[in-house]
Amino acid sequence: MSRLLFVCSQNRWRSPTAEQVFSEYPGVECLSAGLNHDAENPLTPELVEWAEVIFVMEREHKARLSARFKPFLAGKRVVCLDIPDDYRLMEPSLVTLLKVKVKRFLPHEQAAP
Repeated sequence: MSRLLFVCSQNRWRSPTAEQVFSEYPGVECLSAGLNHDAENPLTPELVEWAEVIFVMEREHKARLSARFKPFLAGKRVVCLDIPDDYRLMEPSLVTLLKVKVKRFLPHEQAAP
């Protein structure tokens, strides 16, 4: 089972969309969180430790993740998807973009849907 964590700023649009989309994939567990302290679901050390792969939406997120959670990132793969904050929850163009950008990081047999 692959454990994927999707991170954005507020955990309102991009990362919850990714969590919802990829939670339907077989053999994948997904969670999402936000880096801001007032995020819907704020990122915690426990979430970082839980994840095998962490997807951030912007380069700024990657820098903030490293600054705040560096001790918990050892051995973790962190992938920047370069998806700007221009989308709403489950917006079709966001879903398509996420599938294109994340699919190559999924184990081959799990990349089907």
